[in-house]
Amino acid sequence: MSTIELKQELHDIINNGDDKFVQLFYDMATSYFVQIKKDKMIAESEKDIESGNIYAQEEVKKMIANWKE
Repeated sequence: MSTIELKQELHDIINNGDDKFVQLFYDMATSYFVQIKKDKMIAESEKDIESGNIYAQEEVKKMIANWKE
């Protein structure tokens, strides 16, 4: 089944679903996209760590203190 066919089938399923199903489907889809975003942030953080773009806790505290001035 092509992506277009799958999307149409999903639209049909959602349109024919009861309130409980639609809420469950929404929750599942939302969770999926939140997880994708978290995975991307983790991958970016790992790249920062590998390239040495990190700060010690004390450095961060000093940076924050400077922002308040």
